[in-house]
Amino acid sequence: MARRFALSLALLLALSACGEGGVPVVGGDAAPPFALTTLAGETVRFPEDLAGRAVVIRFWAAWCPYCEKEMKEIDPVAARLAAEGLSVLAVNVGQDRASVEAFVDRVAFRYPALLDEPAATARHYGVKGLPTTFFVLPSGKVRSRLVGEADAATFERLARELLAAGRGSR
Repeated sequence: MARRFALSLALLLALSACGEGGVPVVGGDAAPPFALTTLAGETVRFPEDLAGRAVVIRFWAAWCPYCEKEMKEIDPVAARLAAEGLSVLAVNVGQDRASVEAFVDRVAFRYPALLDEPAATARHYGVKGLPTTFFVLPSGKVRSRLVGEADAATFERLARELLAAGRGSR
């Protein structure tokens, strides 16, 4: 418990440190671009690699007490909605590759896990707590932001609203 608290405190300090970003990205804002590496070593460039798709960007960490349950619950929803044009990216904040690999092996979700070891992308998005999820329209504008845990039903509702809004904005 003390270790989890220390990790939480360290992340919050890192995320709130002076430097780039820090102002939360909200609905209507352009989602900041990034290039992050997957566990397989591939680079994902957002938004270029996902042009024309609705994208959910989830910021998480293995030590987050809510992230594991949530990631397991939303995995089948994400897989089902992929055929409708939804992409989900799981951006790990501030952890090394070995920690992320161990978590992904244990939880076995299917959407890509991206490495943000220095937490620079999280800072650009103004992430202050985990999990934080951004629902991004195909236009690259953030439709909504969810801070905290979401169950499968809430995630599916928000993802379907994103997909519907994305079809209307093309």
